[in-house]
Amino acid sequence: MPKNRIGVYPGTFDPVTNGHLDIIRRAARLADHLVLGVAINRGKGPLFSLEERVAMVEHELPPIMEATGTTIEVKPFENLLIDFAREQGAKTIFRGLRAVSDFEYEFQMAGMNSRLAPEIETVFMMASDKCQFISSRFVKEIGKLGGDITGFVTPNVREKLMERFSGEN
Repeated sequence: MPKNRIGVYPGTFDPVTNGHLDIIRRAARLADHLVLGVAINRGKGPLFSLEERVAMVEHELPPIMEATGTTIEVKPFENLLIDFAREQGAKTIFRGLRAVSDFEYEFQMAGMNSRLAPEIETVFMMASDKCQFISSRFVKEIGKLGGDITGFVTPNVREKLMERFSGEN
C-alpha cells in the first residue's frame, strides 16, 4: 500500500525539546511520511549549527517511527515554508501551539500560506499540558545558568547542551 499522506513539521529545533517531540509523535500518527524541516534561520543566531540540530533531531526519531509506523526524515531548508512543503509533496503543515501568544503569529502565517498554496492545509496542534511551557529559548537560558533541564529535553540533548555550556566558561 503506497504511503501518500505527507506532512511537514518545521522548526529551528535549537535544540529539539520534549515539546517538539510531543508534536512529532502526534503528527506522525496523522501522516504516512513526516518531514521535519530544520530551518537554517541565520537571523535567530542558533546555539547549535545546522548539522548539530539535524543530528540531534535524527537521534530521537527511531522510537517514534517504531511506535507509529510512520517514516520520518529530517531536512534542512532556507526557502519559504510553503515552497519547502510543496517540494516534499506535502498536503499538511503541522504547527505546535503552546499559548495564546503563539496563535496570532501562527494564524497570520497559516492565512498567508493558504493564499500561496490553498492545496496545503495547516494543522495546529495544541501542546500537551506537560509541554505547554517548554521552549528552546527557556531551556537554553536555564541550562546556561546551571538549572536542571532534565524534564525538558532528552538525555542526549541535555548532554549536548551541557557540553556546549561548559565550553563557554
